[in-house]
Amino acid sequence: MQNIDLDIKHVYGTVSEAAVDALMPEAKAGLAHLVNADAAGNDFLGWLDLPSRTDEALTSDIEAAARSLRENCDVVVSIGIGGSYLGAKAVIESLSNAFSAYGADAKGPVMLFAGQNIGEDYLNELMAYLEGKRFGIIVISKSGTTTEPAIAFRLLKARLEAEIGKAEAAKRIVAITDAKRGALRQLATEEGYKTFVIEDSVGGRFSVLSPVGLLPIAVAGFDIRALLDGARHMQEKLQQPTEENIALRYASARNALYRDGKKIEILVNYNPKLHYFGEWWKQLYGESEGKDGKGIFPAAVDNSTDLHSMGQWIQDGERSIFETVLSVENPDKTVVIPSDEANLDGLNYIAGKRVDEVNKMAELGTRIAHVDGGVPNMRITIPALEERYLGELIYFFEIACGISGYMLGVNPFNQPGVEAYKKNMFALLAKPGYEKETEAIKSRLG
Repeated sequence: MQNIDLDIKHVYGTVSEAAVDALMPEAKAGLAHLVNADAAGNDFLGWLDLPSRTDEALTSDIEAAARSLRENCDVVVSIGIGGSYLGAKAVIESLSNAFSAYGADAKGPVMLFAGQNIGEDYLNELMAYLEGKRFGIIVISKSGTTTEPAIAFRLLKARLEAEIGKAEAAKRIVAITDAKRGALRQLATEEGYKTFVIEDSVGGRFSVLSPVGLLPIAVAGFDIRALLDGARHMQEKLQQPTEENIALRYASARNALYRDGKKIEILVNYNPKLHYFGEWWKQLYGESEGKDGKGIFPAAVDNSTDLHSMGQWIQDGERSIFETVLSVENPDKTVVIPSDEANLDGLNYIAGKRVDEVNKMAELGTRIAHVDGGVPNMRITIPALEERYLGELIYFFEIACGISGYMLGVNPFNQPGVEAYKKNMFALLAKPGYEKETEAIKSRLG
């Protein structure tokens, strides 16, 4: 069985192999902090052994809930924001037919997402789309009061109850929330919703391998057991402080580059299905590392598309960047480029080749050009876009993130800066309890 793999040799033109190796003891210390739960944020380490703790009973329960929604719904709307949305979206998009939204190779109900924005047009158009369709809801929130998902749930819950009545609506709503407290837990208990628990020790951006991600992924028709198997395999490998540990090598390389002045990491893919994986990765690393005036800025591009937009900046812009390339070894489908007698487009030199061979040469050519242009480059090889390998990739990035955060000297598991906009928004909306803040912010606005 193949596994995901990491190649860091193309960072050595910028930082030496010795410089990367010199950081391995720091990386191993970071890993020890995770395993021993003896550093800042140690009350948010429930994700670390989540793959091995997700037992048969919970897996079967998630599959049964997914089966009920699949059998009774044409559309399922998953409501959540941040990690309560991005992880599931990343896996579903990676595994789905690119045109499944148009009915191609549909594996079950249409999976939609809400509560990840406050777009009035978005919500209006979602409600219009649901007209005449059997729909269900997965609502994900520890508190039940986070503004964006709470608005979406209020609207969709009212719509569902108006269409089929409260009793029937309760059968099509699944709540993933706190075990004992919060507005959503209270409502779920009162209405009799099926529920799953978000553990206090599992933060949102680390929750994709919990019911938060597993239920929407299962509803979409994908194999959560294989996803968990891949994550378990990585859990066993990456908690060992060996020189071959790819999470330790990745964390060491990116921190060596950061200390050398490379402040921006660009996650690059050459498969459009990985777009939302980049979005999930950006939240994971941005929210974990960006604090105390520190942190590598996470960005993402979709190549070869973005070579015709961002490619110029990456090739010739400020040399403050490095790249981590996600390379899918084996595509699922085969398309061969035909020969054309007129050859007006000049493509007969690649006639008979698979499209993926051309894509791989675009990837290799770009990596060589960027390295020559002063952009250090790491490459993660994924054998195929399958559940097992995505489970491996998710766990790899999660544990490397914790290690890297400790190497930066920050708490990787809090997010103090996230609250600033909320306080201002509540003050501007005159939320009860924010009277002083409302008065203060209005005075600033004149």
